[in-house]
Amino acid sequence: MALSSISFLFFFTSFIFSVSHSIPFIVIHGIGDQCSNRGLKKFTQQLSSFSGVEGYCVEIGNGSWDSWFVSLKEQAEIVCEKVKQMKELKEGYNIVGLSQGNLIGRGVVEFCEGGPPVKNFVSLGGPHAGTASVPLCGSGIFCILADQLIKGEVYSSYIQEHLAPSGYLKLPNAIPEYLENCRFLPVLNNEIPDKRNSTYKERFSSLQNLVLIMFEHDTVLIPKETSWFGYYPDGYFNPILPPQSTQLYIEDWIGLRTLDEAGKVHFISVPGKHLGISEPDMKKYVVPYLKDQTSLEARFSMRGVNQKVIQSIMMEVEPSTTPLLDGSLSYSWPAPFKTFIGEFIGINEEEST
Repeated sequence: MALSSISFLFFFTSFIFSVSHSIPFIVIHGIGDQCSNRGLKKFTQQLSSFSGVEGYCVEIGNGSWDSWFVSLKEQAEIVCEKVKQMKELKEGYNIVGLSQGNLIGRGVVEFCEGGPPVKNFVSLGGPHAGTASVPLCGSGIFCILADQLIKGEVYSSYIQEHLAPSGYLKLPNAIPEYLENCRFLPVLNNEIPDKRNSTYKERFSSLQNLVLIMFEHDTVLIPKETSWFGYYPDGYFNPILPPQSTQLYIEDWIGLRTLDEAGKVHFISVPGKHLGISEPDMKKYVVPYLKDQTSLEARFSMRGVNQKVIQSIMMEVEPSTTPLLDGSLSYSWPAPFKTFIGEFIGINEEEST
């Protein structure tokens, strides 16, 4: 009788652990995209289906337009207020960031006062260390002139206030101007020597997992290694420093080194262009961090099984080259912005072709 009671208790305890409630996740999209777009809706729905947890795409303003022309600081503040109002997130949540959306998500983690806790952060193609090129205009003399114009004025007050990507454009040959006038990334990365904020570091290093996914054929982010916090040394466009060789990591400005040394940072490289993740790679590298890790570990440890081995076996699938998203397209300049730039430089795109 006693043995039966013990067996029942073991079964009941194992069952309780295995059905523990998983926390929801939010998706923060990249530039030029919006939650109502079919591709992003499908992406969010698939993540929910594969992980078995609720997921929400959090929109900022009208989506595509505001992702270009509302400053990143304001975008992060908007998401901060939204997550605080979502009752579904009150016990905590995970973030899946897409491209520029990763910086907004990190802004929520570091800056958001009184918000629910973020557990896991999964970053797909995030410009975490900045980018050395303006998002894609296209080819031709118009785009060459426009690119040079924006780079020349990128740290002006007007551009910083009205062009979101200017908040993370980090030109290696203009570091003093970047640190003094760029209004978002230097603060987010705690790069300004006399203004480093220990609270930002504390909040970022409190993440349970940081998953950094880099796309091997990414031509939108320059360099692509920025997805891992890798970047150029100050003053030079080569070589590309791995994250562990940057001052941000060495001096641990935001807690990246703290997280890495605790085994909480996962550097992942996948085939494909910008955001072009395949379904197998999504299941292998994203989905596991949206599930309740605590319940999984508890369930498998009680049965004497190594959870990571089981997970690896379950996720072993044939690779696929079919991307679920194509982030390269969303980085094309919207027509009204091209018109604005054309009037500024005194040439329109049609005349330049």
